[in-house]
Amino acid sequence: MNTHHPVPDLSRARWIKSSYSGGANDCVEIAEAGPHIALRDSKEPHLLPLILRPAQLRALVQAVKDGSLEA
Repeated sequence: MNTHHPVPDLSRARWIKSSYSGGANDCVEIAEAGPHIALRDSKEPHLLPLILRPAQLRALVQAVKDGSLEA
């Protein structure tokens, strides 16, 4: 199974910051990217974003909530 997805064109993406952001530009931003979701670090917007399917993003958020991510 091919799991590689090309990076979508994000030149017109509307990046949204969390309402929990303190305004210090130190949060994760999210944008819709066609059938995918793009995530980026607001301090490093020039780096390639993480591209996930919606189900993968839900699983990531749940893992963070559960504390089940390994360092």
